[in-house]
Amino acid sequence: MSAAERIVPEPFDLQPERERATGAAALCLHGLTGTPYEVRPVADALVARGVRARGIWMAGHEAGHEVLARTSHGEWVEAARVELERLRAEHDRVFLVGVSMGGLVSLRLAQTEQVDALVVVGTPLVLAPPVPQLVPLLRHLMPFRPKRGSDLQDPVARARHPGLEAMPLASVVELIALQARVIPALPEVRAPILIAHGRRDRTARPRDAARLHAEVGSTEKELFLLERSGHVATVDYDGAALSRAAADFLARR
Repeated sequence: MSAAERIVPEPFDLQPERERATGAAALCLHGLTGTPYEVRPVADALVARGVRARGIWMAGHEAGHEVLARTSHGEWVEAARVELERLRAEHDRVFLVGVSMGGLVSLRLAQTEQVDALVVVGTPLVLAPPVPQLVPLLRHLMPFRPKRGSDLQDPVARARHPGLEAMPLASVVELIALQARVIPALPEVRAPILIAHGRRDRTARPRDAARLHAEVGSTEKELFLLERSGHVATVDYDGAALSRAAADFLARR
């Protein structure tokens, strides 16, 4: 049983066996109201390929949804940037792996920092109407929306999936603000990129993945649509295939 199957929602820093180490490292970033558990399967696959994998709490998440509600998208990006620089100081090559909001943060970092390659999963570029129009108003009337489970097709995975108890609407507003920064600068993403997305994703539309593939400036880019999976595809039906594909893609770099 893997670490992810044992439900380990804590941060991790996984080192490959010395004889297999490639000198590369990956920073793994989870989604909004999620935990490092979401990126652990990809991390395990990377470590098996000789890549160090570090998964962090995204800013504001470790202390719960009330603290997250007071955390800006700039803080999400800056905390990840600091970790990226720490890995860069120790490794020749540094990659990013991001799920959902973690994918948006990964794209932002690829636009502004040195990144050798990245994998983004279920990245929401534009939230479906009427969410962007209503949330800035509703946040004052209903600061938190209770979560009713994660967007996963596999019922077993959905039942065991850890995360915060509620979604702060203020955080959705921050996510929209981050989207507004990322979208105009997509041509500035030049690093090799693997864009993965569940075809049954009800949170981020699969067409966002096609848009990403079309608009990033990377000359090396791949689109991987996961036929049976929802939003958090890393731990859904296609999770094992996604982890292998991500590890193969990054190991080649």
